[in-house]
Amino acid sequence: MIDIKILRENPDAVRASQKNRGEDETIVDKVLASDDARRVALSEFETLRAEQNTLSKAVATAKGDEKSALLENAKTLAGKVKEADTKRAELEEIAKNNIMQLSNILDPSAPIGKEEDFVVIEHVGTPRTFDFEAKDHVELGKLLGAIDTERGAKVAGSRSYYLTGSGAMLEFALVNYAISSAVQAGFTPVIPPVLVNPSAMEGTGFLGQAAENVYHLEKDDVYLVGTSEVPLAAFHMDEVLPVEKLPIRYAGYSSCFRREAGTYGKDTRGIIRVHQFDKVEMFSFCHPDQAQEEHKRLLQWEKDFLDAMEIPYRVIDVASGDLGSSANRKFDIEAWIPTQNAYREVTSTSNCTEFQARRLNIRFKDADGTKSVATLNGTLVAIPRMIVAILENHQNADGTVNIPKALQAFLGTERFELV
Repeated sequence: MIDIKILRENPDAVRASQKNRGEDETIVDKVLASDDARRVALSEFETLRAEQNTLSKAVATAKGDEKSALLENAKTLAGKVKEADTKRAELEEIAKNNIMQLSNILDPSAPIGKEEDFVVIEHVGTPRTFDFEAKDHVELGKLLGAIDTERGAKVAGSRSYYLTGSGAMLEFALVNYAISSAVQAGFTPVIPPVLVNPSAMEGTGFLGQAAENVYHLEKDDVYLVGTSEVPLAAFHMDEVLPVEKLPIRYAGYSSCFRREAGTYGKDTRGIIRVHQFDKVEMFSFCHPDQAQEEHKRLLQWEKDFLDAMEIPYRVIDVASGDLGSSANRKFDIEAWIPTQNAYREVTSTSNCTEFQARRLNIRFKDADGTKSVATLNGTLVAIPRMIVAILENHQNADGTVNIPKALQAFLGTERFELV
């Protein structure tokens, strides 16, 4: 959540941020009103409690009829204190629920607009010109015995798949390369839980606008994560981190689950948009003053990975209306997909500033006091889409696929052959 002090001092900036996201501006006034009510209730409670403390001291030294009268007053006052405390707690809960509805304040540099209003930062590499008719990843997957969407649909429904043979081996190679690269860059590898409780999901901002795409196991009241960002962010929930150890970086490998609600008819062929996939996610806890530089570092690590896969791509600055509620700025990397004649998102990185940390109560302590950390996330590799990009960009006329040099040592071969 945002800092209530910022909201009190500059509500117009928060209104502008909400408007530029395409979200409700009136929530700002609702939050301010509930905050005022909370503060009044807190003041009333503290005043009554101070009176109660003073009265208790007087009772201790009083005698006879005076003491009896004071005890009667104390009984009456205790009821008022209890009532005021209940009111305070109720208004604090209302104020908290209201401020949780506000999205993070946008970075002033973020492009303003809807999904299509992104800004291209750079193009890297040149899309390949084929001297034969390029096959898409579904056809290549069949020829190589690497992808089976038909049996995936039979067993698990639409948007499901099997990776078999060279497809499974390619996933293992991608994960191994991603983790080894992350470790060299100073990340601690993590295999996190993929079932999380509501506080973890809400704390990272995935029960607001993103809730429709989350799988909820109602019987157990737990959620399947759509990204390991969730358990990685919650890893230090309710902790004070040593400031001298910041930034603390983790690379989480996990399966991810997404309902893909609202995408009916989109990317129904193949494994670009699926319900379950594996991913290596970078996550950083850092000093707020270093968040923007850390964001650039995460982006560079993602670019290094795409460079190693020898795939043309572009980097875009995501527009305000397409940002998740936690991010104040987000960069996407889109790989060139030859058979679609288009760039498609394969990784992204978001700066969430202190927004998630306030919700999860993750802080650090320095000479100036205790403050919220900044959190950032970035996908190093999302397996299915990277497989799509590798198969399509490195295919040969006969359906075989050349393997990027960076992965050859993990696979023990230079080319995937037909089965």
